[in-house]
Amino acid sequence: MHIGLIAGIGPAATDFYYRGLIERHAAAGVPLDLTMAHADVREMSHNLVGKNPTRQAEIFAGLVQRMKGAGAEAAVITSMGGHFCVKELMAISPLPVLNAIPAVDAALAKRGLKKIGILGTRAVMESHLYGGIPSVEVVPTEGAALDRVHDNYVAMATIGHVTEAQRQVFFEAGRDLCARGAEAVMLGGTDLFLAFAGHDPGFPAIDCADIHVDAIFTRSSA
Repeated sequence: MHIGLIAGIGPAATDFYYRGLIERHAAAGVPLDLTMAHADVREMSHNLVGKNPTRQAEIFAGLVQRMKGAGAEAAVITSMGGHFCVKELMAISPLPVLNAIPAVDAALAKRGLKKIGILGTRAVMESHLYGGIPSVEVVPTEGAALDRVHDNYVAMATIGHVTEAQRQVFFEAGRDLCARGAEAVMLGGTDLFLAFAGHDPGFPAIDCADIHVDAIFTRSSA
C-alpha cells in the first residue's frame, strides 16, 4: 500500500516515522511506497492551542489531496499531538486515515494494563489522548507538572532536540505518575523519543508513536 505521511510536525517526529517504516520494511523484505507532504508545526500548534480542530483538519485534508494525486492510498498524521483533529479530518479526508489512537488502545488492552500515566502536550494529557483509550484508567499529569511538561515538550518538538534539563522534567513527571498508581507511562507525544531513547527513566514507558508505526507497517506491507 502506498502511504501518505503528513510530515513536519515536528521534524524529529517525521524522522521517527520515516526511519521506523524504512527499518520495518527492509527487515521484512517488502518495498516501501510512500509520499510525504509538509505541514507547518507552528500553524498546527496555533490551532491546537486555539482549540480549532476544524481549521487544522482542513489544512491536513488539502495535504492529503496532494498525496492522493501522487498515488497514496491512505494517510497518516506523523504526530500524536496532531491527532487532536483526527475525527474532523476523517470526516473530510480524500483518503482513509490510519488513526493512531485505536491502535494504541488495542495495544494497551493486549498487554493487560489497567492504569496508565500519560505524558505529552497539554491537549493530549487533558483529553486522555483525545478520549480514545477506554481500555485503561488514565492517570494524567496535572498542575504545575503539567505546565512544565507542556512547555518543555513544545520547546523540544519545535527544534527537534532535547536538553538534559528537559529530559529530567519528563522523567520526574513520569516517576510522579507511577507514584500515583500508574503501572506504566505512555509517551503521548511523538517527539518524546528524543528524551527516552537509550535512557532508563526508572519506570516502564510505552511509546505510542512506535505502536502507530507498527500499525502503519502492518497495513502498508499487506
